[in-house]
Amino acid sequence: MRAALFTREYPPNIYGGAGVHVDYLSRELAKQIEVEIHCWGNQRSDDGNLHVRGAEPWSEITSGTQGKFKSALEAFSLNLTQIKALENVDIAHTHTWYVSMAGYLAKKLYGIPFVLTTHSLEPLRAWKSEQLGTGYAMSSWMERTAILDADAVIAVSEGTRQDILRVYPLPPERVHVIYNGIDVAEYRRTEDTTALKAYGVDPSTPYVLFVGRITRQKGVTHLVDAIRYMPRDTQVVLCAGAPDTPEIAAEMREKVQESRKLNKRVVWIEKMVTRAETIQLYSHARVFCCPSVYEPFGIINLEAMACSAPVVASATGGIKEVVVDGETGYLVPFEQHPVTGFPTHPDNFARALAARISELLADPEKCKQFGEAGRKRAEEKFSWTSIADQTIQLYRELIAARLQAAH
Repeated sequence: MRAALFTREYPPNIYGGAGVHVDYLSRELAKQIEVEIHCWGNQRSDDGNLHVRGAEPWSEITSGTQGKFKSALEAFSLNLTQIKALENVDIAHTHTWYVSMAGYLAKKLYGIPFVLTTHSLEPLRAWKSEQLGTGYAMSSWMERTAILDADAVIAVSEGTRQDILRVYPLPPERVHVIYNGIDVAEYRRTEDTTALKAYGVDPSTPYVLFVGRITRQKGVTHLVDAIRYMPRDTQVVLCAGAPDTPEIAAEMREKVQESRKLNKRVVWIEKMVTRAETIQLYSHARVFCCPSVYEPFGIINLEAMACSAPVVASATGGIKEVVVDGETGYLVPFEQHPVTGFPTHPDNFARALAARISELLADPEKCKQFGEAGRKRAEEKFSWTSIADQTIQLYRELIAARLQAAH
């Protein structure tokens, strides 16, 4: 079997959870089948069963425009490029709307089954219009067209499956839940603190940690707002880079400056750090906080748990299937606006986050218990081997069904 995986992100160009997912899944799949990766960026490599084929968007399609819709046009152009030379591929598998039309077209042009893993849903991310402008209409069209035509849709959590069936008219039997995973051999507590010292974090003082992109979805500004309700001089480490837009970057900067007037111990690492550095940050955090307003799975919570960090996270989406309230951390509910998805009462959400964080900061023994339980849950429930096995079984079923239909 040879599977073609389509993705925007692939090492070394990873900035989000979908890229992490494809990185680990592709390597695990390649232990059993041939895997062809079609990603953004000029790279080409062959390592055993793993074949990487990178490409750049067609420059002419966005030449002469600086419109926010530019990235949607670039995505569509790359989808066209990626499917022009698929050889001996048995199945196409896409990740995120950026490459969804590649799978749709591969199915039409090569007569192969098409699997789509959704890591988020455009209809539930209205704030994307701030990033994509009118291109949000195009990203939504690409996702909808592909998802309705896919032979199978993989949801990364049961909550995501319910969201898919709520916003798209799909037969339930076509939507399958296969969780995200974690490499527990790589993500585990380390005693190394060199990265902390390099970034100005005091290892001798307990700290609250955020890791993620500066985007509406990840809710980092709500955590910054919560700082005013935490004990004075709480060390807060914001490992936050890759802002979606100049506007949210400016808003983040303003909020951090305001919070520093009350608390001088706010450390902002304004870039996406290496995996090894992130593991160090997770390992020594007294509390890890995930304030996302929308999260189909929330792999950062799983990474933190694997490194034995207790988690305070928003009670939304797939997070509720990863973090066990009162066992591996605390889930913080909030009332969502029916259109934007943002907290209806953001100050209430900030106060609730601060309350749970403050409770754990004051109780190191409970933090230790939650951290140990989180590590155990990561080991028992989220191995990449199991996820790859489930994915290959789905591939086999779809290929067999296609062959049967042909005869």
